Amino acid sequence: MAKVTSKLQLTLPKAVADRHGIRPGDEVVVVSAGEAIRILPARQRQPGDTQRSLALFDQATARQAERNAAHGGASPESDRGWTREDLYERGGAG
Repeated sequence: MAKVTSKLQLTLPKAVADRHGIRPGDEVVVVSAGEAIRILPARQRQPGDTQRSLALFDQATARQAERNAAHGGASPESDRGWTREDLYERGGAG
């Protein structure tokens, strides 16, 4: 268990730091996640990260196009039997 100091500093347990490759001087990202706090290693961007991300996006887009074609190009609205606009009409919004 870690303790918070009067300066709001926290010592990360060695076993946790070792498991996640965190070393003295590394930066971490602190994220509020509802009732919890997440501490994530702040990884430096590596050369080629953008190209890899774009390639993964292109692959996902191609997979989605294949799924759409397999379903006869049907839109999600026709699959569920109602449209977004129906919600406004049913709910009396507007």
